[in-house]
Amino acid sequence: MNKLLIVGSVAFDAIETPFGKTDKILGGAAPYIGISASFFNLQSAIVSVVGDDFPQKYLDLLTARNIDISGLEVVKGGKTFFWSGLYHNDLNSRDTLATELNVLGDFQPKVPQDFKNADIVMLGNLHPLVQSSVIDQMETKPKLVVLDTMNFWMDCALPELLDVMKRVDVITINDEEARQLSGEYSLVKAAAKIQKMGPKYVVIKKGEHGALLFHNKEVFFAPALPLEEVFDPTGAGDTFAGGFAGYLTQSENISFENMKNAVIYGSNLASFSVEKFGTERMVTLDKKEVVSRLQQFKSLTQFDIEL
Repeated sequence: MNKLLIVGSVAFDAIETPFGKTDKILGGAAPYIGISASFFNLQSAIVSVVGDDFPQKYLDLLTARNIDISGLEVVKGGKTFFWSGLYHNDLNSRDTLATELNVLGDFQPKVPQDFKNADIVMLGNLHPLVQSSVIDQMETKPKLVVLDTMNFWMDCALPELLDVMKRVDVITINDEEARQLSGEYSLVKAAAKIQKMGPKYVVIKKGEHGALLFHNKEVFFAPALPLEEVFDPTGAGDTFAGGFAGYLTQSENISFENMKNAVIYGSNLASFSVEKFGTERMVTLDKKEVVSRLQQFKSLTQFDIEL
């Protein structure tokens, strides 16, 4: 089986939306990416850090999905990264109530020996220097390196972000972040500028309005499935990234045409993630549901037209 290396935060999240609130639950980019990627035929490993307050049941949840956690460092006496957020009625905007980096503040990633030859590397949203250090540890050049980032790093670590962008093949960001990074309002112009910064492929996530994939002058748009209920959008972007990277790892095909399929698979899995709080929906999801909803995506976008 092909190998997917996942680097990202593992966290406790406390979330409040118009539909309810949670105490501390499993969160962070890496669990969402890993659980999403586990729907594909591959080997995956998470590189991250937690404190010794991180419960065994969450470690068991990850290993039950055949995710290698030998690169998940547990710091004795340390506290796990904690984030708390309050979503507004539209679920597109939120207020961060608390961010406690804890052990993540001094995180030095260590890639497991068995994954230093990973086919695809998924760099979840972390400090660009951490992302760069993972690329440095790879013993063979990955077929594809995918980078996720956010406006926070554009504000406080832009030179480091621009450096790591030169070393990756794909970047996934949302529309607001694409505009900030490029200085362009038009997403077409923004993607063209970002490609000049290094990544050959640019994925711009637009939440409930789908996702765009850019490569050279080519553009592909994937809709988001209209859903009856959205409870918690926290992990949607990372679930998308896990589906995107997982599909490409399994298929061994990193062409633009196949990336279109990867975007659909990512969007499909993300549509489940938002239906319950945290990872709750993803861990009960079965493959029949995934296939059924893929059929809905196909029906949503197919049409016959006479030209």
